[in-house]
Amino acid sequence: MDLHNVRAGRLSATLTALVLSSACTAGTVDSAGGEAQGKPTVRIALGVDASYAPFYLAVERGLFEKAGVNVELVKTEGGPAASEAVTAGTAQIAANADSTALPLMVNNPDLRALGVFQSSDRYLKVVLRDGITSPKQIKTMASIGGLGLYATHSYLKDNDIDPKSVKILQSSPPEIPGMLEQGSIDAYILFEPWAARGDAAGGHIAGRIGDFGVKYVQWLLADQSWLKDNEDVAGDIFKVVAAADKLVTDDPDAAAQASNQQVKLPEAQTAKVLPEITFAARGITDADVAESRKIVDFLLGQKLIKKAPDLGTTLLKGWYEKNSV
Repeated sequence: MDLHNVRAGRLSATLTALVLSSACTAGTVDSAGGEAQGKPTVRIALGVDASYAPFYLAVERGLFEKAGVNVELVKTEGGPAASEAVTAGTAQIAANADSTALPLMVNNPDLRALGVFQSSDRYLKVVLRDGITSPKQIKTMASIGGLGLYATHSYLKDNDIDPKSVKILQSSPPEIPGMLEQGSIDAYILFEPWAARGDAAGGHIAGRIGDFGVKYVQWLLADQSWLKDNEDVAGDIFKVVAAADKLVTDDPDAAAQASNQQVKLPEAQTAKVLPEITFAARGITDADVAESRKIVDFLLGQKLIKKAPDLGTTLLKGWYEKNSV
């Protein structure tokens, strides 16, 4: 499969969807942000799943407004779409996993990781088609890009399976459970609610990414061209996210209700999976940089990127401590 053509097609579709989404939001702001009622307007691009509960809760409780920032959440299909929106200027801040954002930093060296707002080795799960009782039986898997592909290869290698011997189809989260139900794939690794959808559609959950040594962190990201003039605003937004992280941890039921209000996620299921995620904001550490190098080595080995991003420039160690504490 030509990943370049696939990504180009998905990027075009994503940007079209984002333009439509932005056109439907209240207020009028340009791609560089703007002001609404005297407050700076910032679009935050993010996926639609429980891992973004702090943002949903912050919007529902008006926490961004109280901090003096007018925030619009731009919901994407997940995967690299959020950071691609920042690169395209459709959003000013994105929320993405490390292994998803790193390859994008090659083509957009101005993309900056500001800090971590959550992490987990439990939230992504392995789903096998009913009848598949051993990883050795897997012939075809589906995967999203970035974190999904990294986890898929790690899972196969951990089970002494050469990833080249398994057909790995690139797809989007909403499509993958249906592929399992139709029998066109044997397995996949995804977050909720898509793992549970597969479990209910002819599959069963057979493990979590921590079982084979994979853990992800989610970063807040921005483009340097916007960030250099808006560090105070970005810092205020991260302060709100940090506060919302604590609220989600203390009251997952309230976070689940906010997620339902914002993106229609089922409350009971969301409340159940939220404890699988560590919601805690912090700065980027040496350990994050070391893990990023491992991910970059994987991407280079798969020829998904031609060169490594400059981690010393793109990962802003100390930024969170300076601007959001």
